[in-house]
This record gives sequence, structure tokens and C-alpha cells, in this order.
Amino acid sequence: MGKRDALHVPVLLTQVLGVLAPKPGQTIVDCTLGLGGHSAAILERIKPDGRLIAIDLDTENIADARVQLQRVKGRDGTVQFDLVHDNFSNLPAILERLGVAAGSVDGVLADIGIASTQIDNPDRGFSYRKPGPLDMRMDPSRGEPASALINRMTQQELIDALLKYGDETDAPKIAKLIVSRRQAAPITTTEQLMSIVCEARDFTIQRAAGAKLHPAARTFQALRIMVNTELDNLSSLLACIPRVLKPGGMAAIITFHSGEDRKVKHSFRDLFRAGVYAADGRDPIIATEDEIKANPRSRSAKLRWARLAGGTSPCERTGFR
Repeated sequence: MGKRDALHVPVLLTQVLGVLAPKPGQTIVDCTLGLGGHSAAILERIKPDGRLIAIDLDTENIADARVQLQRVKGRDGTVQFDLVHDNFSNLPAILERLGVAAGSVDGVLADIGIASTQIDNPDRGFSYRKPGPLDMRMDPSRGEPASALINRMTQQELIDALLKYGDETDAPKIAKLIVSRRQAAPITTTEQLMSIVCEARDFTIQRAAGAKLHPAARTFQALRIMVNTELDNLSSLLACIPRVLKPGGMAAIITFHSGEDRKVKHSFRDLFRAGVYAADGRDPIIATEDEIKANPRSRSAKLRWARLAGGTSPCERTGFR
């Protein structure tokens, strides 16, 4: 097992498997492959004759996950997995390219977060704890880095983004100082941005390092969501899931941010009321205390599920409500 594998612990794995209840021969889509933790567990359960389709924007994730999934597959030539470098917002087109008919998928999973290995790599620019270029792109070959946005946006646009994507109550002070500092020199590194946020929030670097929630955490989260258009991509995914699932098929979405969770909650609720979904989870499924102790990242994770009209709910059989 490689270093990246050892560092990766999939959140809410038991709960995800309880909701999706994957079975031999099924077709399951993992929209966020990451390092393959959820996918590997699903692949094991759909053998033989099943098919896993896993999507990720990060080519490094795909390369590492391929090794893990090949180990799970072993010599079983009847189970199939396809790894796709693309945005999950393009799910219908991805399935069409792979020859998967609309309305034939048994389950769709999405873990709307970021892998710990991405955060830990300073060259990716996701972390306020490690100096590096202010990039934050899930796919470095596409789109603009965070530095381009933060040096171009107006003060009001920065305020709006920090509030919308980071729930940052000190957004006006942070935005004002960002605009002031970039007039002297462009903000291009994580270290620069972290220092600006700490100063705006009246934190010393030493005090910030010991804080339960780092003062720059919400700002970095907001920028990451904005750089990768994560909320728009999630909206596109939620809209297309009913078109790809077969009757009785399950959708399971894990979120880590209140704005993401609201989108999933409202989409599942509204489509349930419209009769598209036959059932949805009224309350989110969260991590147990034991899981939180073992994997602190799971503390903010929320899993919501919905079942397309027709068929029997695995959740009703397994007790995940």
C-alpha cells in the first residue's frame, strides 16, 4: 500500500454501503473517485458481473485509485471498472460515451469534498498551513487559479464570495485588506493570503496555529469552492441524477459545507414532492463518535440519500433513515 493510500480514509463508508446496498451485477457510479476508498468497497460488492464507473478531476487520484481497484478486481475478469477524467457535472455525456444507457444505473454516489492528500500537497495550493502557489484547482489543466481570481475581484465581490461559500462573518475586513495589499504586489502564495486573513481577523500567526478552527479556514474553503465552481457543478449533478438512475435506483451525496448540504436537501425534497423520488432521507446521516475520533475529517460530513420512484428502498431494509 502506497503512502497516499495509507493516508486516505473514506468518510461514512459503512453508511454509504448501507444506503446504496450494492449487489453483484449492479452498475454503480462514484462521481468523486478520490483515492478509491468508496469505489473499492463498492467494487468488491458488485462482483461478479458488476460495473463501476468512477469520475475524478484529479489525474493523480485516478492513477493511485487504479492500482487499488485493480487489486480488488484481482483475477475476476467479469467485474468491470471505468475511470474517467472529467467533471461529474457531465455525467449524462460520460455515460453515453461509455455506452451506458440512460435510466440503467443502480446507484450514484458523490463525496463533495477534498482528499487529504490534495490538501497535504503544498504545490496544489489548497492549504493555509503549508506555503505554496495559490492555485486550488482540482484539475490544474483547467480554469483559473485562485491567485487570478483574488487579484481581479472587486472588494464587494470578495465579500459576497466569502459570505456565500465560506460563511465568513469577517468577510468585509478580509476583503478590504486583500484589496489594500494587492495594490502593492499581487497575492500569489498561500502564505501571503493566510497572513492577510490572520491580520484582518486580529490573529497572530502563533495564535492562529493553535486555534480549533484556523482563522483562514473559511476563506480558503470559499476560494476553493469558487475556483472549482463546486456549487454549480453540484446543481448540475443533482439535476441529472434522476435521468441516469433506473427505477428504484439510489442517490447518495456526502457534503461538508452548509451551502452544499442545502442544495442536496432541497433538491431531494422538491423532487420527492414532485413524485420523481419515492423516498428521501429526512435527516442527514452523520458520523458516529468512534468514526470522528478515528477520522476527524468526518465531523462535518453529512450524507443524504434519495430513491427514484419504483423498486424497494435499501435504506428501509437496512435501517438508514
